[in-house]
Amino acid sequence: MSAPRSLALSVYRLATAAGSLIAPAVLRSRAARGKEEPGRTGERLGRASRPRPDGRLAWLHGVSVGESLSLLPLIERLATDRPDVSVLITTGTRASAELLVHRLPANAVHQYAPMDSPAAVERFLGHWRPDLGVIVESELWPNLILGARGRGVKLALASAKLSARSLARWRMAPRLARAILGAFDLVLARDEAAADGFRGLGVRVDGLADLKFGAPPLPVDARRLGQLRLALQGRRVILAASTHDGEDGSLLDRFAAVTRPADRRALLVIAPRHPERGAAIESLAGARGFSATRAARQGAPETSGVFIADSIGELGLWYRLADLAFIGGSLVGGIGGHNPLEAARLNCPFVSGCHVENWPVYAELEARGATSPLAAVAEDLDRPFIDALEGAQHLRIMAGAARAFVEDKDLQATAIVERVLALMDP
Repeated sequence: MSAPRSLALSVYRLATAAGSLIAPAVLRSRAARGKEEPGRTGERLGRASRPRPDGRLAWLHGVSVGESLSLLPLIERLATDRPDVSVLITTGTRASAELLVHRLPANAVHQYAPMDSPAAVERFLGHWRPDLGVIVESELWPNLILGARGRGVKLALASAKLSARSLARWRMAPRLARAILGAFDLVLARDEAAADGFRGLGVRVDGLADLKFGAPPLPVDARRLGQLRLALQGRRVILAASTHDGEDGSLLDRFAAVTRPADRRALLVIAPRHPERGAAIESLAGARGFSATRAARQGAPETSGVFIADSIGELGLWYRLADLAFIGGSLVGGIGGHNPLEAARLNCPFVSGCHVENWPVYAELEARGATSPLAAVAEDLDRPFIDALEGAQHLRIMAGAARAFVEDKDLQATAIVERVLALMDP
């Protein structure tokens, strides 16, 4: 390893080792604020809360909800094709952990990802001793990646991407970038633009793969779905999915502009990205004259004008019930939008704001007539909201185009899973 690169890594290791001295106090503070799961903060320090299964182990990592869910097709294939291989999945957020707990097969174990300090990484890798590591998108933690490589773990970086800011930082240390990214046996960029960014750093790219394709449709409780279909019969449902602070008030205003608070024929369902915001959204709705109820308080949507779906794992239910979905994280900057493919798989027409830089697939969807033009301002949503309330036929045509698009892409994604699994072959 060259001197400049060795110096950069040495400085990083010293900084993360020093930071680990205050990590327990920081984690206790985060747990008190609901940011960490009480009783499991030791996992952040590399202290496993579960025993390692016998035999071979595949370790899959996705930092938050979207990345973690994109790993489900790979987890399912491992369970089906490699029943002798146990699965460890690590995530970085409570929301992703709570969502995954209901969807992991029996041979899968969840742990929170360790912080990237030398001691935490050593404890984590020493306990789990994975044979394969798959990291999604841009979780490039030097100690973890190089530590795994040093132990002989086969590594894949899938749906790989770098933000413009991250790419600029790596360009300042290209040899360090090559050292870390060169530790991967397989690098699959999310799209051609991402691949060009990696190649510009002198990194080998083995192909394209977006693991968000290939996922199964979101699950649903069939009994509850049937009950709500009956209860909401005759009403039009607009879903605001994965919303963020700064979006809910605008969406409530647009809903109020195209309907009346006392109109029982329309229902707005707001499913916040962070369920703990449910009470705040309820207040916003009440201030606008809407009767609002919350899932977290066992509220009944059939008696509401606005229903806040502030519970984990119900998007599959509401995409199946909605006449139109707005995909959140897209009306305000700095988030980059959320997954439109989940709506497409369930034949639900959808629209979004214009801040969808994390989802370049929108360009293809719009070109195919699979979604409406992106809303530059909240007022642009009035027309699709009205169309949904009127049962406009073109929304069903739009949904069909989106579903056909994603089904084709999902089929192509199965070949990518084969390449990752092949790393475990002798």
